Amino acid sequence: MLKKYNDQKLSEVLKEVMAKNKWKSKLYQTKVKEIWVKEMGVNVSQYTKEIKLRGKKIFLTISSASLRQDLSYSKEKIKDIINDGLGEAYIEDVVIR
Repeated sequence: MLKKYNDQKLSEVLKEVMAKNKWKSKLYQTKVKEIWVKEMGVNVSQYTKEIKLRGKKIFLTISSASLRQDLSYSKEKIKDIINDGLGEAYIEDVVIR
């Protein structure tokens, strides 16, 4: 519930509004894609066919079998990179297919 006085920071108000209206997952879907391209680089991104955020899981569709295998060993690191980019521990699991 939003407070009726102006002693809140704008960032706090926006977080409350996003949580109340369930906009967080839609915003994070876009941010996750941006973080993926920035952190993984062009080479990995060109083999990434799809990035979906469902609940607190990220589903990555990778077209290269060898890259998919390499990334499967780095799920925890990927989760940490994405969570760092989001600024909170939001992602709980990474699914690579």
